[in-house]
Amino acid sequence: MPDSPNGRYLRLRQIDASPSIQNGRPAILLRDPLQLSDNYVVLPQELGPILYLLDGTRDLVGIRASLLVRFGRSVPEVLLQQLLRVLDDNFLLENERAGEAQQRSLEAYRSAPFRPPTMAGLSYPADADDLRRLFDGYLEQARDRAGHGKNSAAGLGVISPHIDYRRGGHVYATVWQEAREMARAADLVILLGTDHYSMGDRLTLTRQSYATPCGVLPTNTAIVDALVAAIGEQEAFAGELRHRSEHSLELVANWLHHMRDGQPVELVPILTGSFGDFIAGSGDPAADSTLDALLVALRRQMAGRRVLVVASGDLAHVGPAFGGPPVDGAGRAQVKAADQELVHHLGAASAQGFFNAIRRERDRFNVCGVSPFYLMLRLLESNSHNQPLDPEGQLLAYDHCPADSQDTSLVSICGMVFG
Repeated sequence: MPDSPNGRYLRLRQIDASPSIQNGRPAILLRDPLQLSDNYVVLPQELGPILYLLDGTRDLVGIRASLLVRFGRSVPEVLLQQLLRVLDDNFLLENERAGEAQQRSLEAYRSAPFRPPTMAGLSYPADADDLRRLFDGYLEQARDRAGHGKNSAAGLGVISPHIDYRRGGHVYATVWQEAREMARAADLVILLGTDHYSMGDRLTLTRQSYATPCGVLPTNTAIVDALVAAIGEQEAFAGELRHRSEHSLELVANWLHHMRDGQPVELVPILTGSFGDFIAGSGDPAADSTLDALLVALRRQMAGRRVLVVASGDLAHVGPAFGGPPVDGAGRAQVKAADQELVHHLGAASAQGFFNAIRRERDRFNVCGVSPFYLMLRLLESNSHNQPLDPEGQLLAYDHCPADSQDTSLVSICGMVFG
């Protein structure tokens, strides 16, 4: 019988649970952000309360009793044991087995020659030539719509979406076309990307290099070491395994590499976690000691280098696909108006104004680029000598992307360049 290390109480690991349909019936899809198992687990919806009760305060008897008292459901002991065994077999319970699996996975990730492009062949072509043709097609369409941009090499930053290329390819192309010379001139690129399953980790670093179908973009481990010295080993690497499957950095790294014609450039890849506690009013990111330490250390490492900062994030996520009501014309107009305010603060390079706008509305439109956008603006506020850099931002593209087959859910995205 699976159990937690103390032998009595059962706790579910921090995982992602989302609604699904299995054989025509409502179900719950369980996914592990750390991917300790290759499998997904799908449960009938009626067993959902069991997941809620796996909080480390109950044993098997306590779970059955709570199901009856709190939810009015009687689950046979044999069925509950089968469910727990499935969860345990897939390392979804917080116990010694899962801990050992996580350590094995981490060692394998760190010892690999690079972090492979995990979405290649699934979300986009794995072959370099095929990917090049795909991107060139998007770029040609962007040139036809907008004409040739200035393509200045003097830029400081880029905001890029991280939605799939099929829906957002034209926005990617528009912003990266404008950022072409910025990307080519850089000798260091700082990638800030949304950590969709951050589980409380504010920042997550890695010393591993990122590969694309075009080759390998090497991580500057000396800079990572300096950041680790500033924020601490635990803060830096507690969620490092999420780099394996998180798409937010991978999808922009492909565009960066393409715009450099396959030539490598040193990276500092950083996953940025949720600001949910700040948005709820518990503290302020401007006063967070960990964020401040990271930014001070990064600015110091940026001195004397040609640095491009790339923030990978999308804007609103609304509709039934994200747990909300269907979005109609009026709802789309509300999303656009809210996005326009955010873009105004982004364009003014006002980190505090951007965050205040998010917090005032309690992030009711589920903006998944909050932390990377905010940190990019903070990073560009001043150089290592605290001199203003005047990072004015220009909106290049904006769109609403469908997020369900009924067109009642949407993701809004934008592309901007700074400097």
